[in-house]
Amino acid sequence: MNKQEILGILGAASRDPLGYARAWKEKTGRPVIGSFPMNFPGELAHAAGTLPMILQESDDAITLGHGLLFPFYCGYTRSMVDQAARQEFRVLDAIMFGDHCVQLLGAADAIRMQLTDTRVIFFQLISSMNDPWTLGRARESFETLKTELEEFLGKPIDAAALHASIKLYNRNRQLIRALYDMRKAGTVRLSATEMQYIVKSSMIMDKAEHTALLEDLMAWVKAHPEPKGTGVRLHLSGHFCQAPKPEVLEMIESCGTVIVGDDLYHGFRYISTDVAESGDPIDRLAEWYLARNTGVPCPTRVQNNVDWDAFLLKAMREEQADGMIVLMAKFCEPHMYYYPEVKEAFERANMPHLLIETEHEAMPIEALKTRVETFVEIIKRREAA
Repeated sequence: MNKQEILGILGAASRDPLGYARAWKEKTGRPVIGSFPMNFPGELAHAAGTLPMILQESDDAITLGHGLLFPFYCGYTRSMVDQAARQEFRVLDAIMFGDHCVQLLGAADAIRMQLTDTRVIFFQLISSMNDPWTLGRARESFETLKTELEEFLGKPIDAAALHASIKLYNRNRQLIRALYDMRKAGTVRLSATEMQYIVKSSMIMDKAEHTALLEDLMAWVKAHPEPKGTGVRLHLSGHFCQAPKPEVLEMIESCGTVIVGDDLYHGFRYISTDVAESGDPIDRLAEWYLARNTGVPCPTRVQNNVDWDAFLLKAMREEQADGMIVLMAKFCEPHMYYYPEVKEAFERANMPHLLIETEHEAMPIEALKTRVETFVEIIKRREAA
């Protein structure tokens, strides 16, 4: 298969994740376990023979969900509740709920009320990341999750199977990171939407199937070098739970920009960190949880020896980015609370950045385009001066 054929398969799974899950379940007869972002170790559910998939925001307008959740909740949580109310999550045998924001907790309660026959596994991870007890508490949480999965599925999760799943997941992450490096260096041309499809489909698809497609994609792009893209080099930041809408990404690139890096959840944040493959797998997963936040800090976690703003400035220097666009989901409280620190740090560093607030409902793309075009022109004039 060529590049476009592979991206077509990945894009199809990204656009219809529940459709992919239904087809997989019908073909294999095995359970599907959905999870909320951002810290669920899919390796555990994969080792048990299930399809772990991260639940995605739907493009559909919110209807039944309006009566179940406050309108000032973010678009992701409102979409999750709406999909549950419309019984679209019936394909899921269980849902793993996280605890990293108050809105997700509210959505979990609303979904429980709608899916009374679906097993709910509540997953609480310690959010203070560098206290003396943090690693031990994280290990306890992963051990409890493993026990709950075993009880639900009626069989133990074998250590050898878990090691194999960790190895497979690592290979998948490594391939995507290699594509990131090639895009940054200009040796492969992948649009922001195509890169999102690659990462988003990894959250959805059978990991072995997805990895095989990535191997084919890597072989193709190495054999078919493409001319380096030109334009203002930008870093995209934000969006912790949901994928930015393709029309927003396409609009940004239509303004004469090249996206060379990101810390989006549907991007580098998801694939940034591997799990060590030797030793006790639960210990290694707990260490991975801590290492992820050191690698790509998140404002939903508390860690006094890392700063998200410092990470962003360092990433932009390495990417040789000319500026950054912050994509902030409307009503995302962790991002809203932390953004002033990012803004101050970027102003001190004299680094251009633009904040764009996104939402589930329709956005004024033309008005946003005017703002991005102005931002790009400012960067060009700064560089010319």
